[in-house]
Amino acid sequence: MRHGKKVNHLGRTASHRKAMMSNMASSLILHKRITTTVAKAKALRTYVEPLLTKSKDDTTHNRRTVFSYLGNKEVVTELFRTVAPKIADRPGGYTRIIRTGYRLGDNAEMCMIELVDFNEIYTNEKAKKTTRRSRRAGGAKAEATTETVETTEVEGTDAPEATEPTEDKE
Repeated sequence: MRHGKKVNHLGRTASHRKAMMSNMASSLILHKRITTTVAKAKALRTYVEPLLTKSKDDTTHNRRTVFSYLGNKEVVTELFRTVAPKIADRPGGYTRIIRTGYRLGDNAEMCMIELVDFNEIYTNEKAKKTTRRSRRAGGAKAEATTETVETTEVEGTDAPEATEPTEDKE
């Protein structure tokens, strides 16, 4: 039976698993997105999210704790300087797993794990909404100008004289 066994061993010894998780977490923090198998991504999520939570509070103790997990000064600096300010207001759920299909060689299910706040496609939704609002307002103005241009083209035969608006001066 499998009662109380929450750790996925991933077919590795404890030391190999610890080194692999440390390397994958470092790569995720540096590159903001990595491609791996679904099982490794789920194990990585449980490994890296507590480290991201610790990075929100920049203290010497938290830096040393995170360094003991990652073992790389540059990654710890990147985490506390660039990643932590972006995730400061998020209460959890710092990573996203997107399934990408199956690997050609052994048919393993592959996925992409990424930091949520560093994906430009999903984080610019607010900017798209404001752009839509300006387009709607601009669209109404553009329709009004095209109507005036059409009427001037029908009335006048000479194009330069027809483009001079007389109503705008009033």
